[in-house]
Amino acid sequence: MATTMYCWRCKIDLPILTEEEYELVFPKSFIDQIREYREKTGADLRQAQADVGEQALATYERITGFKETNPLALYHHRLSLYGPPCSECGKPLRTPAANYCASCSAPRVRSDAAR
Repeated sequence: MATTMYCWRCKIDLPILTEEEYELVFPKSFIDQIREYREKTGADLRQAQADVGEQALATYERITGFKETNPLALYHHRLSLYGPPCSECGKPLRTPAANYCASCSAPRVRSDAAR
């Protein structure tokens, strides 16, 4: 099940996909999916983008129960792109390599094993 957490781009809490869930939403890159869809159906680029995007949105909603409207937003609703929760405010660090929280400026607390 997707983890609900803060998305820095959307500025709200919403379901963030695990890698396994992300693979269900995007089994191939968006470009590869569009290319294959156009070859299969003969659709123009605009129609292929809309149809493939709708498929990704439907899969995301089926997995999470959250109705996203922008298929491109799904690319950053991926758990592996975020760091651990801030020890002060609880929001996720913006990246796995972040050294401080972008929300409250608290420094990242690292365990001795990670140093």
